[in-house]
Amino acid sequence: MNKSACFTLLGILALSGMGNGVAVAQGTAGLPASNPFFAASTLAFQAPAFDKIKNSDFKPAMEEGMKQQLAEIQKIANNPAAPTFENTFVSMEKSGRLLKRTDAVFSVLTGANTNPELQKVEEEEAPKLAANNDAIYLNTKLFKRVESLYQKRNQLKLDAESLRLVEFYYQNFVMAGAQLPETDKETLKKLNQEEASLRAKFGTQLLAGTKAGALVVNDKAELAGLSAGAIEAAAQNAKAAGMPGKWLISLQNTTQQPELQSLSNRATRQKLFEASWTRTEKGDANDTRATIVRIAQIRAQKAKLLGFPNYAAWKLQNQMAKTPQAVEQFLSQVAPPTIVGAKKEAADIQAVIDQQHGGFQLQPWDWNYYAEQVRKAKFDLDQNQVKPYLEIDHVLRNGVFYAANQLYGLTFKERKDLPVWQPDVRVFDVFDKDGSQIGLFYCDYFKRDNKRGGAWMSNMVGQSKLLGTKPVIYNVANLTKPAPGQPALLNFEEVRTMFHEFGHALHGMFASQQYPSLSGTSTARDFVEFPSQFNEHWALDPKVLKHYAVHYKTGEPMPQELVDKIKKAATFNQGYGTAELLAADYLDLAWHTIPAGTQIPDVDKFEADALHKTGVDLPQIPPRYRSTYYSHIWGSGYAAGYYAYMWTSMLDNDAYSWFEEHGGLTRENGQRFRDMILSRGNTEDLGKMFRDFRGHDPDIRPMLINRGLITK
Repeated sequence: MNKSACFTLLGILALSGMGNGVAVAQGTAGLPASNPFFAASTLAFQAPAFDKIKNSDFKPAMEEGMKQQLAEIQKIANNPAAPTFENTFVSMEKSGRLLKRTDAVFSVLTGANTNPELQKVEEEEAPKLAANNDAIYLNTKLFKRVESLYQKRNQLKLDAESLRLVEFYYQNFVMAGAQLPETDKETLKKLNQEEASLRAKFGTQLLAGTKAGALVVNDKAELAGLSAGAIEAAAQNAKAAGMPGKWLISLQNTTQQPELQSLSNRATRQKLFEASWTRTEKGDANDTRATIVRIAQIRAQKAKLLGFPNYAAWKLQNQMAKTPQAVEQFLSQVAPPTIVGAKKEAADIQAVIDQQHGGFQLQPWDWNYYAEQVRKAKFDLDQNQVKPYLEIDHVLRNGVFYAANQLYGLTFKERKDLPVWQPDVRVFDVFDKDGSQIGLFYCDYFKRDNKRGGAWMSNMVGQSKLLGTKPVIYNVANLTKPAPGQPALLNFEEVRTMFHEFGHALHGMFASQQYPSLSGTSTARDFVEFPSQFNEHWALDPKVLKHYAVHYKTGEPMPQELVDKIKKAATFNQGYGTAELLAADYLDLAWHTIPAGTQIPDVDKFEADALHKTGVDLPQIPPRYRSTYYSHIWGSGYAAGYYAYMWTSMLDNDAYSWFEEHGGLTRENGQRFRDMILSRGNTEDLGKMFRDFRGHDPDIRPMLINRGLITK
């Protein structure tokens, strides 16, 4: 996911990018030296010492970190000297180091390897962190310093990045409510703390509900169609859950589940789909409906307090789109060809069902199974033929890393000496084209019950010249772990996911900023997915594909005939894929354009009505995420921003068309993209950054052509 980005408590709460960098710390008087967060790690690049970190270390480090940060902020605010760029903005950039390095590691574990003790800390600390954030951004004296410098910013003779930092902070303070009367600030503080608590609660409910919603199968025959390896993995899952002799299929974060593509037993498909659809609607402690309704109401109330008609209008101010109306206009250009394409695909699938005398109308749990048959019929392409050529280590080393080498000159060397948070995690040194090391890369690809769903990237240490730090970056995914002794074979969508998340990693690795708040992926949501989605294109590049797509047993390259089939089928089912994303986009906007005071007694009805109004409520195509398990908008940073994936798809396809016009995958082209996009962070207007690279404003046509929704 984030696909990028940071799902830390600070990331949830802070409006600025102040949570990205990690610096060498001075002593921390209120924290014992035995606490691993007392000082910055002495490992390479300040990589966390996971072998020394205990659950009990986080709470005292966070609370002392908040105490220290507020003391630092008070010192800045109360400085009797006239405000300057150095004593205000640079001082803020240097503040909160203990809290930020603690939070960076806490984010790793609560996202990828959580447990009840950490979940309790998360729920306890969330409102305190919200209060800490408000104590900074609602500090009247501090804002006066920020405002006075902002008003004379053009007379300060600042370099471009420093000027950007002044404007960045000023906008964040204003958005946070710094200009509100004191009574309204107190109201806002209470709302922020309640929302923070509810977001942490939602994450706990979702993780537990997803685990409890797993499909348990008593008869192996009900799993007909799955590969022997997948059936064995399901048996191992059941055994680990204390159910030997049964089979357990755990749920991904999306509505549709990967196994639905292969299961030939229609009743099992329906059970699996419904397990996913109702995972957090059981009327038990894991039911998220009351939680999400209250979060939506709080956000609407906050927006009204801040002078906006709804939360989306407030939230989108600092995004490329700027307004909900601009988002809706953009989506309205995507929707018509998508619906036409999706209806045609549905008709093709229904025809197959009828030819087989199925005797039923296409339902959501049938789509992927019969779409696979249509794919085979139209393109003679069977995913089971493809998987033996997509073994995970080959994909990583000879695909993902190879493309980065060919474009940017990077090389990678695995190391085993650094501690990790779970045995499946791997670590690599990352070397630049001149042989110098630019950072560390961690990857954690396999699904676990204590891991949040989806895929994401974040930093454990962010790049900053001011703080003297280089990036320590990680990618997380939820790929199915094979049974012991079996290879991890991927489908092509999972390969795309690896390339996608590594695109985020490149954005972080190539960061070259002075200030942590502007570094790397600290950009608007509707820009941050651009580098990641752009990187997906190289998965199908002939040179790259030939390098990694080799049979895991024989080492033979994928036959050209199979490669040709994959490419011909590249636009297959894109009506469906785009429609499920559009439905999720519209759901997000519906929840975040409600006015303050709106009552929502029935979440299911609200969801159905919202989709019906947009015309994307096709009965066979459910939204990619249903409201009740929509982690992007309730638990992470994509509230009123899920459209960003579609928006940045426009950016990435238009940028890739530049590559096609200029010779494709070359070092020269890669260097230009690195220099003009990947290394720039948030140091200038993002629309200008794109225009400077592409030569014009974003064009939606390459995206629609790439998806097969329109012709050239």
